[in-house]
Amino acid sequence: MTINDATPDPVDAVVEEAALAEDADGSAASEPEVTVEDIVNDLERLVAERDELLSLAQRTQADFENFRKRTMKQQADEVARASGRIIEAILPVLDAFDYAAAHGEEQLAPMRDQLLVALEKEGLARVESDGASFDPSLHEAVAHEPAGEAQDEPVVSETMRAGYTWRGQLLRAAMVKVKG
Repeated sequence: MTINDATPDPVDAVVEEAALAEDADGSAASEPEVTVEDIVNDLERLVAERDELLSLAQRTQADFENFRKRTMKQQADEVARASGRIIEAILPVLDAFDYAAAHGEEQLAPMRDQLLVALEKEGLARVESDGASFDPSLHEAVAHEPAGEAQDEPVVSETMRAGYTWRGQLLRAAMVKVKG
């Protein structure tokens, strides 16, 4: 034991064990002989085991990182879908404002403009229609009129209901009258 504390010193414990292991004639107890070849084999086995565990840890870490990224993307996609559903529910209100403005209700224009500005800041965009080339991925043709002689491709002549995109994805196609 050391002088300063009551706990046994580890070196003293090893010396005591060695003394107890001595035979009655004073010689040390026989231990199995360990060869260099045994040590090399054990070392190779331990290195292989360490490499296997390191590989497992790296795969597990990569799997977790992929899971984390996938989960974050799924959450972001779900938030985008939910906000898109909310915007779709608001589109009839915008249609009502457009209808009122078309029928001379000018006192509603500031509210409509304010709502549109707020939604555009978040990612809503109106599909440009009047005078634009007809694009079936953005426009829904509900009426047709004959084209002039010099017209090659169909053109939107009148927008009956506005179309909108939300953060680059089409929410609702514009309902249009096509010329050509």
